[in-house]
Formats: sequence, structure tokens, C-alpha cells
Amino acid sequence: MSLPSKAIENRVLTYFTTSLLIVAGIAAFFSLGQLEDPAFSVKTAIVMTPFPGASSEEVELEVTDRIELAIQEIHELDYVESFSRAGFSLVRVEIKQDYWSDRLPQIWDTLRRKIRNTENMLPPNAGRPEVFDTFSDVYGFQLALIGEGFSDAELEKYAKIVKKELSLTDGVAQVDLWGVQEKVIYIDISQAQLAQLGVTETSLLATLNQQNMTVDGGSVDFQRKRFRIEPTGKFNSPDEIAELPVRTSLADIALNPLVAALDSGATNLKRTGEMIRVKDFAKVERGHLNPPHWMMRYNNHPAISISVMPNEGLNVVDVGKSLNQRLAELQGTLPVGMELNKMHWQSDVIEDSVNGFLVNFAEAVVIVLFVLTLAMGWRMGVIIGTALLVTILASFILMSVFGIDLQRMSLGALIIALGMMVDNAIVVADGYAVRLKQGMDRVEAAVESASLPAWPLLGATIIAVMAFYPIFGSVESAGEYCRTLFTVVGISLLVSWVISMTLTPLQCLDMLPLEQNSDNKDPYGGFFFTNFRKLFDKAIHLR
Repeated sequence: MSLPSKAIENRVLTYFTTSLLIVAGIAAFFSLGQLEDPAFSVKTAIVMTPFPGASSEEVELEVTDRIELAIQEIHELDYVESFSRAGFSLVRVEIKQDYWSDRLPQIWDTLRRKIRNTENMLPPNAGRPEVFDTFSDVYGFQLALIGEGFSDAELEKYAKIVKKELSLTDGVAQVDLWGVQEKVIYIDISQAQLAQLGVTETSLLATLNQQNMTVDGGSVDFQRKRFRIEPTGKFNSPDEIAELPVRTSLADIALNPLVAALDSGATNLKRTGEMIRVKDFAKVERGHLNPPHWMMRYNNHPAISISVMPNEGLNVVDVGKSLNQRLAELQGTLPVGMELNKMHWQSDVIEDSVNGFLVNFAEAVVIVLFVLTLAMGWRMGVIIGTALLVTILASFILMSVFGIDLQRMSLGALIIALGMMVDNAIVVADGYAVRLKQGMDRVEAAVESASLPAWPLLGATIIAVMAFYPIFGSVESAGEYCRTLFTVVGISLLVSWVISMTLTPLQCLDMLPLEQNSDNKDPYGGFFFTNFRKLFDKAIHLR
């Protein structure tokens, strides 16, 4: 027994299932994740290694070549590209295109392991290689914190407060700051005083490097307990650095011709190697790196960027609403004159895209109903429009099952498929109307109008779906980005075929009136085609 006959025999079950599909489809639509673009991977990593004081040739031979040889042991490698300059090495790693996001984390772990194994072969004064592979992370929300008259330290203080609060918002994966000025301690040395006191820059740097270090001071056993010894001497403020003693030596003075030229009375104390303090010849103060490595400005004001990354698979629109609510609360806690401004808000873009799809969908349904009503009668328009609506809602259910979010590609696929979803239902409804015109029994006409063209319609549907398969089958990045285009088109068109084999013949049976065989009656009952045929027949007769 065919599928159309089963649907007609169990009409109550068919209508009940359709009602469930409508309700579940609406619920699935609101549960789908909403993104701007589908998830994709960037198959690029950067390995950066500092080598201060080395020429570009030394960097190439002693650092870059060794890192490249280690990277070339990775089987998934496509190619490697390197740049060496004085004091710095940069190696760019490209992985083959057929390795997508599900396999890349393991490849990056292998890359890091290879790099770590080469560290002992690098020169002693070369820095540790750093691997950067997070280029596919997308910060969907970006804010700019500005404050007229506030210092960089005050902006940073409140930016960290905002970062902490936004990190606690539901759906937020990561919050990062950009534009924070690097804090440093400046020791402003007077070269004249330094020479007079017999202190060289080398001895000063050696003294500073030996301070403020965390070392193991050992432990003391007392009865049944062991107490850890924690040496003091950590710097807690610039004033403590200024109080740091620096020893002078005869060697320092002997190497300094300016000191030898000074009178003995001025240097007698220092020739004995007596301690002096940093504040005796330098000014120590806290500040920011000048000139800065980077700066950020918003509307010509110094600013700090607060970038928010949402969790994958979530409805970004809902995350945006939660952030908006939290920002409204935080704005009241900021000092007067300090503002949080939106630079990029992904949820607004996604909401516009989804609303645009809903508008296009509503327009498509109205156009289908209007055209079919003129051409085939209002009953036929309702039947085809219902099939279109149920097809879309059932597609939402399957998209939720397969984890397909609403994003640029999936929405585009639904819009592309809108024009093809009604084809199967039109063929079935048209066949039913023609068979009724021929005097066939209503039930027999409904079953035959669906079962007879069932396999040809299925074949045509599959051919239409397979037209998009080359995009899905591509191993390049385009295949990864556009794979949901093929998937959603396939889901929607196959669902439309199932609806046309079950719901459409049943609706035709219940909604289309019984027509007797009459040469003067149009089989579709449409006002437009009925009168157009009369005009056409008159034109032929006059000719």
C-alpha cells in the first residue's frame, strides 16, 4: 500500500501529526542557535621567537631553521613560511585544507610538542617560542571604555571591573581587554651622579636582577610540624626599589676615569666600598611604557576595548540581550564622565538577518497564495501555502536535531529552497484537480495524483538537492563554510516531498469541491484561468 493511501486512511493521525509538526517547528525555531556565520576553522598558526641582540642572519641560522625542521615533521603540514629579522623570528604554519575544526586541536598540540622539543637546541639567550593558533576565535561583541580626564590606570581599573562582571554573564565564553597600556617602573638615572659615586650601570643591573626573586628558603622542623621559610625582600612599591642598597667597589672606580679625576675628599667614602642606595643617584617612579607599543582611540578619545566571545552553539541574540541588561546595570556604577560604547554588536546583525528571512518567508507565502488563488482558486492556494508552511517548520525540527544553527548559509539555503518547496505539492494538487475533472472518484483521484508521480518527483527532488553537493563535498575551506547550504536544501526539499505525499492529497480530498465533467468548466476553479481560456478560445475562433 502506498504512502498517500495510508495517509488518507488514517486522516486523523495525519492531521494530528501535522499539528504536532507545526507546534514542534515553532518551538524548534526559537531553540535554534543564531549566528552571523557558520563555524569555520583557520588552518594557520604563527610561531614567534625573540632573539635579542642577534642579527637577521644569526636568527635565521640558529633559530628559524631549527624551528622549521621541527615543524616539517608534522604530516598534516601544507607549507611553512618564515621571516627572520634582527632579534626576532616568525614562522607561519599552514595546515592542509582537508583538516577541519574537529581535527585541528590535535594538530596544534602536535605542533606545540615539536616546538617544545627544540627549545634545548636554541641559543641560551633566545626567548621561548610562542605558538599562536586562535585566529578562528570570534569576538561577537566589542565595547570601548572611554573617560574624559581619566588616566590610563583609572581606565584599566574600571575596564577590569567590567571584564569581571561580563564574564559572569550567561553564554559568555571569554572576555579580553585590548589597548591596556603596559605598566613599568622607571629608574631615571643621573649619569653625572652615577659617575661621581663610582657605580656602573652593569653593577646596578646585576643588583636589580638579583632582587625580588621567589626562591626556596627551606624549612624548619619543630616537633611534629614543618614550617616553610619564606625569605622577605620582595618589592611592593617604587619606594622600596629606591631604598635598595648598591655596593661600590674599587674596581668600579678604577674603571671609571671620571671618578679618578675627582678630588679625594669627595670619593673617600665610596672608595671603601661602602653601601649607597638607588635613591642617591636615581629617581624611581611608577608609569606606563613610553612610547607605547599600541594605542586605542574611540572618537578621538583614549579608550580600552572590551571584547566578548560567546559560547558556541548558543543563540547569540539571547546572549546580546543578557549583555545589554548587564551593561545597563554597570553603566550606573561607573564614575561620571566614563562611558561604555558599542563598537560591534553581533546580535543586532544576526537579528536583522533572521528578521529579513522571516520577512522573505512571509512575502513568499503571500505571493504563492496570491498567484495560486488567481490561477487555481483560493482553495488550491491554501493547500499549497499550508504545504510550504509545514515544510519550513519541519525543516526547523530537523535542523535542531542535526545541530544546524540559523546563520548566513542556512538562512540562505532556506530562501533558495523556498521556490522549490511548492513544486511537489503543485504537481499533486494539479493532478488531483485534473482527475476530478475527468470524473474519477475523489479518493482514487487523491491517491493516484500522489502515488503515480511519486518516484519521478522524488528523483527530481534528489537531482535538485545534488546540484548543491559539490559545495558540501569540497575539502577546501569553502566546503567547511558552506556545508550547511547543501544540508538545509536537502532537508527542506525532501521534507516537501514527504508532505506532498501525505498531507497534500488529504487536503485536496477535504478542501477541493467535487467537479462534474463539463467542457465549459475550468478544472482549477480559478477566475483568472477560466476567463483567460474564454478569451483565448474566442481569439482562435475569430482567426
